[in-house]
Amino acid sequence: MSAVQHISSAASAAMPRTIFDYDVLDVIGQGAGSEIYLVNHHESRQIYALKHVLRKSEKHARFVEQLENEFEVGQHVKHDTVRRVVDMKLTKSLLRTTTEAALVMELFDGTPLDQQKMHNLLKLVGCFIATAKALHAIHLAGYVHCDLKPNNILLSSDGVTKVIDLGQACPIGTKKERIQGTPDYISPEQVRCEPVTPKTDVFNFGATMYWCLTGRKMPTLFTLKKTENSFLVDGKIDSPSGINPNVPETLSNLVMECARTNATKRPGNVAELVSRLEIIEHCVRRDRTTWKKAGAA
Repeated sequence: MSAVQHISSAASAAMPRTIFDYDVLDVIGQGAGSEIYLVNHHESRQIYALKHVLRKSEKHARFVEQLENEFEVGQHVKHDTVRRVVDMKLTKSLLRTTTEAALVMELFDGTPLDQQKMHNLLKLVGCFIATAKALHAIHLAGYVHCDLKPNNILLSSDGVTKVIDLGQACPIGTKKERIQGTPDYISPEQVRCEPVTPKTDVFNFGATMYWCLTGRKMPTLFTLKKTENSFLVDGKIDSPSGINPNVPETLSNLVMECARTNATKRPGNVAELVSRLEIIEHCVRRDRTTWKKAGAA
């Protein structure tokens, strides 16, 4: 959904007039336990996106925690391909419990990949390159995103990409106490609550590219049920080029390498993925130009 589109007339009617130091202009989205608004700062008159969480019950506590985590990680990750966080506002009770939280973010007029029909392979590969650069920046800052998926990648009409939602991000090597991630994109080590590494994001990225190229969700350890006898056999998963003949073999192979269940067999450096994707992009552009010339002839 574009950042400036309305959600619904009912949602707009229910929106608050102000949140902390910001005038609310419109409803632009919804997240886990949150509403996302288009806002205008009282003094600077600058326009932002604001993610708002009200702690109505104990189950909302984790949404507040994710918002605070997104702000904390966002302070350390600075890159054009990662949505910038600007400010964090909190209201606390007398017992110092957060009852309201607002994360102020860069406004970006883009649509999540899962809401787009991508028929332009060159544009899609460009989006993959930008996404890999975003992951590289996150890793250089010492974090793992932990929830990369099509819904967390925004693409504008002019081809600009932003990776969003650092709510589940954590320092490299963290061993989480419970399973966190999205079932259709989650890595095996996340399901097993093992330490997460940059290769965790590589798996999420591979599963994301798989869906973008094939329209199918890749089987994961989570979706196959977490029983003792549940396991994935990489060779039995259909490759992107096997499903969609328009996918170049080199790109298909890269996707399958990223989504290997054995983390040691995945590409270890996202900078390497950027380089390989840039070569693929060059070949796609070359072949498209050749095809155009042949068609014109």
